[in-house]
Amino acid sequence: MAKRLLKNKGLDYSEINVDSEPGMREEMMEKTKRRTVPQIYIGDYHVGGFNELHALDQSKELDKLL
Repeated sequence: MAKRLLKNKGLDYSEINVDSEPGMREEMMEKTKRRTVPQIYIGDYHVGGFNELHALDQSKELDKLL
């Protein structure tokens, strides 16, 4: 759903599959303090997961971040 939202806004994004390499999931969990995916960043800003991304979009704050 996050990819669809970003695509609908005409945005490019990079996807990192944390299960593609040993240790990547643990690195993500250490960095974000969360276990779920996706974990979304806009630049250095950690948005969180899809729910947070969607809430930012609904409040029009996402456009300000972009």
